[in-house]
Amino acid sequence: MAGPPSSLANVQAALTLLRALRRGGLTHAVLCPGSRSAPLAVAAALLEPGGLRLHTAIDERSAAFFALGLGRGSGQPAAVITTSGTAVANLLPAAVEADFGCIPLLLLTADRPARLKGCGANQSVNQEAFLACSCRWLGSGAPEGLAAMAPRELEALAAAALAAAQGDGAGRGAGAVHLNLPFAEPLHAGGGELTQLAAALSSQPADADPPPPPGNPQAPPRFAAGDAATLDPGRAGMVVAGPWRGNPAAWPAHVEALRCWQRRSGWPVLADALSGLRGLPGLDAVTAYDLILAEGAFSTAAIGGLQVLRLGPLPASRRLQRWLAAQDGPQVLVSEGDGRPLDPIRLVRAQCGAGLAAWLAGQPQHISAGEPAGESLVLADRWHRAEAAVQALLEQELAEEQGEPALARRLSRLLPAGLPVLLANSSPVRDWESFARPGAPPRPMHGFRGASGIDGTLSSACGLAEALGELVLVSGDLALLHDANGWLWRSQLGGRLTVVLIDNGGGGIFEQLPIRTEPAAAMDFERLFAMPQAVDPLALAAVHGVPGRRVEGLAALEGSLAWARQQPMALLVIATDRRRDAALRQRLRTMAAAQVTPP
Repeated sequence: MAGPPSSLANVQAALTLLRALRRGGLTHAVLCPGSRSAPLAVAAALLEPGGLRLHTAIDERSAAFFALGLGRGSGQPAAVITTSGTAVANLLPAAVEADFGCIPLLLLTADRPARLKGCGANQSVNQEAFLACSCRWLGSGAPEGLAAMAPRELEALAAAALAAAQGDGAGRGAGAVHLNLPFAEPLHAGGGELTQLAAALSSQPADADPPPPPGNPQAPPRFAAGDAATLDPGRAGMVVAGPWRGNPAAWPAHVEALRCWQRRSGWPVLADALSGLRGLPGLDAVTAYDLILAEGAFSTAAIGGLQVLRLGPLPASRRLQRWLAAQDGPQVLVSEGDGRPLDPIRLVRAQCGAGLAAWLAGQPQHISAGEPAGESLVLADRWHRAEAAVQALLEQELAEEQGEPALARRLSRLLPAGLPVLLANSSPVRDWESFARPGAPPRPMHGFRGASGIDGTLSSACGLAEALGELVLVSGDLALLHDANGWLWRSQLGGRLTVVLIDNGGGGIFEQLPIRTEPAAAMDFERLFAMPQAVDPLALAAVHGVPGRRVEGLAALEGSLAWARQQPMALLVIATDRRRDAALRQRLRTMAAAQVTPP
């Protein structure tokens, strides 16, 4: 019977695995403290001179969301390394978002050997099952320990993990992969052994640079569209674009395919705030659809036989969802690499998971020629006239306002073109959807709407800022406080992050729901729903070394943004009245409905 491995053998096995991941495209690893994971930690440090960027975090949940932001921004999975036990359970929220949001993510967890499981050994739990429901694949090391695996087995494990995390681009979307890696003691190699290993590593040829992210082939794969997935650009229709969840490298082909379809069809494009399409030249997107469909006749008008091309998941607007449910024409859904059902209103007759460029390439050639039909141009004109009327109303009504709808409008105008923005869940993303300026400069828009939670808001923003170079996060006070450990990234952050905090004293989203009207709940609305917290966000940021300012009125926003963007990380706090803003939103919807006429 073979004896236990040496501590050096554990490090060598971990190094072989990480080098294989590095050659496959891994550029970032996020390390959390632990003893069982020591071989992985040492191996990651040994690869730093070769280009692996190693980040460290004491909070596994924050680490996983930081890696999630890296994956969203780069299109490549980052690796999170943890020890065994409850550390693994903290990875679940990020794994859930990676699953539903199609974000590549590698989760490497150290574990006890199989002989120590199920017998009462310390810190031995069924961690291999913790993340299974939210991962694309679960890979495991040898039950007796990673050191028992041959190099070719470790390299195959790495290749399988990367392939599963990145998806196949044709219907199996990117997501989280869990590698559960047993290590037998001894775990901690001596300094002399590590010095020799580092010297041997430095004498070897350097690993080749990782390949570029997949997702931007020279020609898109052709999607064989059957009759169900075919739409006729010579008849009336519209495009509804939801949040973008594709690989960043596929974005240019996606935009060009949409421009091509719109030129041929003349269909109006209703663009979600997270679609990334607003403000792009040549698209002339409709953005105020949630207000246009609020209460007037427009909201109930069904257009016989209207075709709908839906891009990705539905926008958050329930008014739009109800309007789509009232249409009786064919609806086709095109998603970027995610072939799972994305149709909560259950009206899609066909779905293409290979992306818009592939769907367009698969359309019958005879429909690509010709001019937009007159009925399509009439429909588009009606939507654009309604859009213009609503936007004129918003310009007038929000000019002197200081609340959250006015903030969304002002901020969308002030931020320069190309500056990425992350909208936190709940009110910020909804306000940007309805009230942001349609002519605002185009920019990458991000949101974690897969599961729509507030978990990891600040840590995800830090990961995005690291990947993209700079980011503005717009967040509510509870979402930011929920992830207060995210401030700890300040000392390591390579990108710049400006946090615009809407301080409305609790959960403002609940003011927009019919809760206060119910007497039993209204008696204790603040305690049961809003849950305001007696925490000064500026003081909390300052404790972590993050400078901040309180913005006194939206007139001061431009100067405050200019100051904040000069800092590595900065906080701007804008106080609002959530109850007043809820009434303002309702008033604007009522006024908008009176401005539009039915199509």
